[in-house]
Amino acid sequence: MLVIPAIDLKDGRCVRLRQGRMEDETVFGDNPVEVAQRWVDAGARRLHMVDLNGAFEGKPVNAQAVRAVAEAFPDLPIQVGGGIRDEETVQAYLDAGVQYVIIGTKAVSAPHFVNDLCVEFPGHIIVGLDAKDGKVAIDGWSKLSHHSAIDMAQRFEQDGVEAIVFTDIGRDGMMSGVNVDSTVELAQAIHIPVIASGGITNMDDIRALCGVSEEGIMGAITGRAIYEGSLELAAAQQLADELCGDAAG
Repeated sequence: MLVIPAIDLKDGRCVRLRQGRMEDETVFGDNPVEVAQRWVDAGARRLHMVDLNGAFEGKPVNAQAVRAVAEAFPDLPIQVGGGIRDEETVQAYLDAGVQYVIIGTKAVSAPHFVNDLCVEFPGHIIVGLDAKDGKVAIDGWSKLSHHSAIDMAQRFEQDGVEAIVFTDIGRDGMMSGVNVDSTVELAQAIHIPVIASGGITNMDDIRALCGVSEEGIMGAITGRAIYEGSLELAAAQQLADELCGDAAG
């Protein structure tokens, strides 16, 4: 199982939000490349980047920062989300060296878009499902849809997406522990890999996810915990390797 460090970008800086609220941010660095270097030095095998401004504005805002990181670490698989609403944006990110693009809001509001992307860019499309009480949120988590996360995941699996990033909004940035039950429930309903996100705080969360990794959980995204020190990335990945087996990017 991969332990995947998150770099959330707002106004060109690396920040973390609490429950997706743009006004509740903590700045952890002004230079995304330097922050990425920190996680590469700690043994990161994949990087998760989010354009927070883009998620709210519906178009890339921090793409230059993403490109800079991709250019600095050409051998590091990067997955990026936030404001990806058309094929041109996907192509631009892939051309910049990004390995995977994560479709969020538009996957829910226009599901056929995901199918089109999977045909156009096979092997590069991930869908991010951000849920609260089992329902999917959109538009930077500012709206709650009527769609079930499991129903949507099953549809996107049929479309051919590579994986689902599943985030429990209620736990994201709150350092309250990962929602293992909801993550397992989703993973059991589909056959493609699930990447857990939201609330991953310490080694107990890594142990808990490794205990159910055989259900199809291939990664765990962590942000605030590795920035504030309640989880040490290198040690977490080492533990995941020991408990789940070695994982590639």
